Amino acid sequence: MEVTATGLVRDRAQAPMAVTVVDETALQDGRERLGLDEGLKRVPGIFFQNRYNFAQNLRISMRGFGARAPFGIRGIRLRVDGIPETLPDGQSQIDTIDLESAERVEVLRGPSSALYGNAAGGMLAVTTPDGRGKAPPRASLTGGSHGLRRVAASGGGTSGAWNGHISAWHLDYDGYRDQSRTEKMMVNGKAGYQLGPGRRLETVFTAYDQPTGEDPGALTRAQAREDRRQADPDAETLDAGQSVDQQRLGLIYSDERSLPGVLELTTFYTRRNFEQQLPFAGPSLIGYERDFYDTSAEYRDQAGVAGLPVDWTLGTSFRKQRDDRERFNVNSNGERGTKARDALERATSTALYGQADLAVTDSVRMMFGGRYDHVRFQVEERGGGDGAFDDRSYDEFSVSLGPTWSFHPRHQLYANVGTAFETPTFTELIDATANNNQTAPELTPQKAVNTEVGFKGVVNERLRYELAAYRVTTEDEIVVNENDDGSTTYRNAGETRRDGVELGGEAFVTENLTLTGAYTWSDFRFRDHPDGLAGNRLPGLPEHNLFLEAAWDQGPWMVAVETEAISDVYVSDANGVSASGYGLVHLRGQYELALGGSRLTLGWGVQNLFDRDYFSNIRVNASDNESTGAFYEPAPGRTIHASVSLTFQGP
Repeated sequence: MEVTATGLVRDRAQAPMAVTVVDETALQDGRERLGLDEGLKRVPGIFFQNRYNFAQNLRISMRGFGARAPFGIRGIRLRVDGIPETLPDGQSQIDTIDLESAERVEVLRGPSSALYGNAAGGMLAVTTPDGRGKAPPRASLTGGSHGLRRVAASGGGTSGAWNGHISAWHLDYDGYRDQSRTEKMMVNGKAGYQLGPGRRLETVFTAYDQPTGEDPGALTRAQAREDRRQADPDAETLDAGQSVDQQRLGLIYSDERSLPGVLELTTFYTRRNFEQQLPFAGPSLIGYERDFYDTSAEYRDQAGVAGLPVDWTLGTSFRKQRDDRERFNVNSNGERGTKARDALERATSTALYGQADLAVTDSVRMMFGGRYDHVRFQVEERGGGDGAFDDRSYDEFSVSLGPTWSFHPRHQLYANVGTAFETPTFTELIDATANNNQTAPELTPQKAVNTEVGFKGVVNERLRYELAAYRVTTEDEIVVNENDDGSTTYRNAGETRRDGVELGGEAFVTENLTLTGAYTWSDFRFRDHPDGLAGNRLPGLPEHNLFLEAAWDQGPWMVAVETEAISDVYVSDANGVSASGYGLVHLRGQYELALGGSRLTLGWGVQNLFDRDYFSNIRVNASDNESTGAFYEPAPGRTIHASVSLTFQGP
């Protein structure tokens, strides 16, 4: 199986790193499709929170990186159809991934700065159809618990030198808790043209609109015991939530004929308008208009070094982010007051990178990678704040190297060493807690060194397995430091060490029965901390994380039972209070039948079959008082959904 997230097009087994591929069946069949986590829980080393808060969106962590993010994604690079979704300052937004048509996700775990820059956790590469494969017209309806309503349509195909695919959907969801309704809609498409032998141009376009995304906020333990469905009172009074609209247009040119190797040129432009009312009074109404664009070039070829074959790639990219931001004071009655901030924020990143994969022998390959990144932050305060932001520039070099030894045709042993960095984001650099917008001059990039060994392979075409053990040492770890009024600041917390083991696999027991499993053991601790908390665990992350699935697929029927379980999670750096771990069981299935020249598919699912109480999100370090702080966001009990879709096969 070939993968591309590793920087070179190569067989997954030959990559000296932990890479997992999740296919369309796991992503789509019988799914509720509320979040990307539904299909990716089967990947070891990855942990999800915040599934049911559509104002903060799904939070993803890989090997513990990303857990500090109160919203969006940190520490993980995200690409959709070859277009970066990660900003120059390191933030990624996951709300514009088309869950209705996602057909493949590659998950690269471990520091990826040498490949993609400004990330220590890993990489997610999502692919949607382009119409060159089978993509007949399809329409679907979905309904479920707590007011879930979704309608979707898609289709694509080829005509001469042209190919294309388009997907559109609309989602309404009332939500389990008060103040948690969302409405969003999306159109995602591709159009490609074969310019000649080996040369093609592809256009990628997306339009996304979320007019409503309410935020119920977090609860204290006492509030959660009293009524799990209630919202934070301030969140309701202030009508906390967000609205977003985003448009993106990208062009990808690929040329395999004009030069000995393959040249790929990419450019895109993204426009995003955003407004959010945070669940506390004060300078809590935020809005921005964002422009984000990128131009990049990459060249891949093969050569010989001392008579040994080598695959190599060289690339460069330039990205710019421009945020026109405003922030307003809001009183306890939800009335907007004076402007607290008016600023123009700019971030640029320029990068040069290269990678080589050397075939030392028939069974041993060695990978080398290196990257230089120049990241610059600029802020122009135009009123409402009294703190001048000094321009900041970071120059970072990242390297990676590792061998792969195929000691058997179907089994590989690999090792790697890599460095990574994460700059603070604009959100982390600007401290608005005192309504003075002073910057955090002491906040510096965190830097990580990863060492890893692993096995991967296939046994008798019946068992696919992957095992990785790693240690990541990070200096100047950036941690969240929320205040009791709901606002958030950040600081460098010294040194951390992450030790972990990841085990995953699939067993094809019979022609119809497949067992899938993933287990992650994580020992993530502070080795140094400004508050004397050395030895404590990093909060918001479980030590044990287990996923098991048994799927039966026979003809028109498919039925699967899933189990997920995590251990306790600490709510703050102090490690005095933890949220209890949980074990959940889910069911899903679908049935297909021919209907004339078309195909009717009936899907269904039950989440949290045994109606367990648990928390879907922990707001890390939300209060200095662990006993009475609002850390917890309750998840729904048992929920159900059902869908019907019609695929028009044609004559």
